[in-house]
Formats: sequence, structure tokens, C-alpha cells
Amino acid sequence: MSTAVNPDTGDGFDAPTPAEAYADAPDLRREMHAVMELGAIRDGRREGVVAEPPAPDAAAAERVYLLRRAALMDRMAVEDPGPGARGAAVRAAFDLAQFDRQHPAMTAGPHGPQSIEFDPSQRPYVRQEYAAWTAAGRPGSDS
Repeated sequence: MSTAVNPDTGDGFDAPTPAEAYADAPDLRREMHAVMELGAIRDGRREGVVAEPPAPDAAAAERVYLLRRAALMDRMAVEDPGPGARGAAVRAAFDLAQFDRQHPAMTAGPHGPQSIEFDPSQRPYVRQEYAAWTAAGRPGSDS
């Protein structure tokens, strides 16, 4: 008997549910502002209004941005599971997983980004990594 998997609820994956992974996450509006600010800093569009640099090196800063963006998109898709929100969440999750495949030392959860555990969606992988990042005190982040 196969278990049904549902990336919106987390059912069928060996990863935290959205409620578990994002229990201590900032509210959506605050996190959206923070992610947009990190994106602007990343792209060199403006000087950031961040109290301290996001991370001591470029790869760590990029991962924090990709992780927070993927978690934000996942949270938005959970709140409003329409095709647009789901598509954005899947694309952001794929970007994080692709980065983590190239930087495996930066991953923290028990399952790597290439794990069959997360097929067909990388969204549970985002939750696993966000929960681990939060548990580690959000290294490389201003919040």
C-alpha cells in the first residue's frame, strides 16, 4: 500500500509539516519584506537596511536568501494553494535544492536535496532545511 503524498500539507513525507517547520517564522508580511530586502542586496540594487551583513561569505548569503525565499513561497502556497502560488513555491524550492546539490556541506537535514523522499516536490525539503536552520539559530541571518 502506498502513502499519498501532499506537498501542501506535508502528508507522506519524512519532513516537518508546514505548521512544524514555520512555527517560529516571522509573519508573512514581515518575511516578504525581509526576503525582498535580501534580494535587493543580493542583486546590488541598493544598500541594505540590515543591521549586519547577511553572512560572512557569498555562498552562505546566497543560501540564506534562497532558503528564506523558498520558505516564503511555500508558506504562501500553503495559505492559498492555487496553481500560481504552487508553481512559484516549486520553482523556489527547486532553486534551493539545485544550490544545495552544488554545496552539500551547507545542508542540515537528514535527507539531501537529491533524495527520492522529496520527489516530485522539493517543498518538503525546504521545510526540512528551514526547520534545521531555525533550530540552529538562523545562522547568516539578521533575524
